[in-house]
Amino acid sequence: YIPLPDEGSRQQIFKSVLRKSPIAPDVDYDTLVKFTHGFSGADITEICQRACKNAIRENIERDIERERRQAENPDAMEDDVDEVPCISKAHFEEAMKFARRSVSDADIRKYQAFAQTLQQSRGFGTDFRFPDAPGGGGGAGGGAPGTGTAGFAGTQSAAAADDDDDLYS
Repeated sequence: YIPLPDEGSRQQIFKSVLRKSPIAPDVDYDTLVKFTHGFSGADITEICQRACKNAIRENIERDIERERRQAENPDAMEDDVDEVPCISKAHFEEAMKFARRSVSDADIRKYQAFAQTLQQSRGFGTDFRFPDAPGGGGGAGGGAPGTGTAGFAGTQSAAAADDDDDLYS
């Protein structure tokens, strides 16, 4: 189970998806991040793609209108400004109208319960405790050679030394 992205991750997703796209300077990433809580990376990517497509459509419509005006009046001088179209706030606002979360809160609870069950079945539960220190009295400690804590620690350090030799030879 991989959890949904947090604020910092969502910010990075927006920036990485839009890294090659011209973004208007007034587009506030923090606002986008705030309003996409609970969205997956794919959901955020879809928002960015919709905003980009909205900008492209608008630019095509503007070009068609310019060509139509030029065809109606070929003698008219038109300022032939070849500006690079940017993805603006309006494009993101339109894209957010269609935004949807692909993972519901109920799904998240199911995934979290599954992850917890899996973790416990693998023996990584929260019941792990070190035995009492030698001479601490009671418990699984004791410290007698070959039993309790001292025997376990000695065996573990010898095994770790063997593992190091095997790993790097």
